[in-house]
Amino acid sequence: MPQVLERSLLNGRLCLQLLPAVAYSARDPAQWQTVGVTLERQCGVHAIDSDRREDFDTWPGTLALTPRGVEVFSESASGGEYLLARWQDDTPLLTGQRRLHSPGHASALALGREVRRLLLAATTDELALEQRALAFVGLTQVIRASSVPSPGLGRVLQQMTDEYAQPLSLAQLALTYGHSELRLLRDFRRAVGITPHAWITEVRLQAARRLLERTDLPLAAVAQDCGFAHQSHLGSALGKSLGLTPRQYRLQFSRVCHPGA
Repeated sequence: MPQVLERSLLNGRLCLQLLPAVAYSARDPAQWQTVGVTLERQCGVHAIDSDRREDFDTWPGTLALTPRGVEVFSESASGGEYLLARWQDDTPLLTGQRRLHSPGHASALALGREVRRLLLAATTDELALEQRALAFVGLTQVIRASSVPSPGLGRVLQQMTDEYAQPLSLAQLALTYGHSELRLLRDFRRAVGITPHAWITEVRLQAARRLLERTDLPLAAVAQDCGFAHQSHLGSALGKSLGLTPRQYRLQFSRVCHPGA
């Protein structure tokens, strides 16, 4: 079972957590400021600073800030990969007492993926990790609450989740969206922070990572099952995203889950 990857930085003032795509039920302590970005779509229920539970559907690329004093309960039957930074410094990340969400935050998604790569690396580059983590935390200085993206794009995201192993075209996705390809490109990037092609590659990589983690399938079969043209295509995409080959990732996952093994 995938585990939370956790790293303490800056003499314990900053804690990074890479949360895996597994079922969870968690409550964030109110004494910490937290900054998070969804690396995968997540659905579930949450309660923000109250006992009232509400359904949530958080899209990839959504940056969220929770000020100190605001308690958050969250529960999901499937989860989704999520990068969370807990900031315990006395300096407030944002004035105010309400939780803010900013969908389609390209910088947050890019930094979140870069921090993920550094956390998963076999050898820790402490300086690079601290710099990326502080840049991620620093995004809160310009965060603004944003409107909810179009429900039509939710159907596009779901199609990509369901059909990632198949070749998908902009024309097919635009048909699902109900608008032109040009409008799909514009609206998708605004809502998620990256292009549809970049996102389907991420979806395929997430699927491949789970097969590498949980099965002994040959690498060629993993590539085929996840929509990559061939094994080297998977290797190139994984290397660009995480800096690891599929074999290295499989070994690294074993090291993370079974330290000392």
